[in-house]
Amino acid sequence: MDQKKLMTWGIIGFFLLIIFAMISSATFVTIESGERGVLFRRFAGLDKETVYAPGFHVVSPWNTMFVYEVREAQLEEEMEVLSSNGLNIKVDVTARVRPNFGKVALLHETFGRDYMERLIRPEVRSSVRQVIGKFTPEELYSTKRDEVQTLITEELSNTLATNFIDLRAILIRDIELPDKVRMAIEEKLEAEQASLKYEYILTREKQEAERRLIEAQAKADANRVLTASLSENILRDKGIEATLELAKSPNSKIVIVGDGGSGGLPLILGGGN
Repeated sequence: MDQKKLMTWGIIGFFLLIIFAMISSATFVTIESGERGVLFRRFAGLDKETVYAPGFHVVSPWNTMFVYEVREAQLEEEMEVLSSNGLNIKVDVTARVRPNFGKVALLHETFGRDYMERLIRPEVRSSVRQVIGKFTPEELYSTKRDEVQTLITEELSNTLATNFIDLRAILIRDIELPDKVRMAIEEKLEAEQASLKYEYILTREKQEAERRLIEAQAKADANRVLTASLSENILRDKGIEATLELAKSPNSKIVIVGDGGSGGLPLILGGGN
């Protein structure tokens, strides 16, 4: 009889232990750093007002705590879209997103934990298609890439914000055009660069020619002014000054002053040591 009682109490203890383990695992919840919790009450529904912060929480065994990671995450998407003139273009896009910390309960109710596939990926694809469809392949390849990225960011940011998601950034990693289109664009760009270079050379040569013309004109004007200022009296005075300087030389010489062929200037003859 004692052995039967012992076996009975052993079986009861075993089931109590199992029940305790089940209750313990469902009752005590630890939310890690970078996570938030949403509580579903079986008899009251989803608690939309409270978002549970990281830490240790006690939850009734009949309720369920849904834990969401709220760190920034990346969604990479490769897709084909049509340009404004109907050409297929391959685009490689990265979206960096994270849930709005205070709206995790609403996110859970609307999209659930699979919100990346249900919400973000379709919206990214839609925004990329709408924006790129406004541009030509040449614009996408050369001048408008930053503008495209900004427009996608603005449009997608507004859409995701209304659905409890913060868009951190949109990055266009690559835009791939059809080979024939890309080669045609590159040839056109090279021709434009060559034309700009030729125009620059012509402009520079024209400016150099103008500079030389101005310089020559300035010299001609200076010579004309100088010639006009050299009268006969000024030349005679300069000759006398030069003669007087020569007369101071220790070498013997003969100085003849007269109005001969020298125009009246002193004439210095001979002279040696």
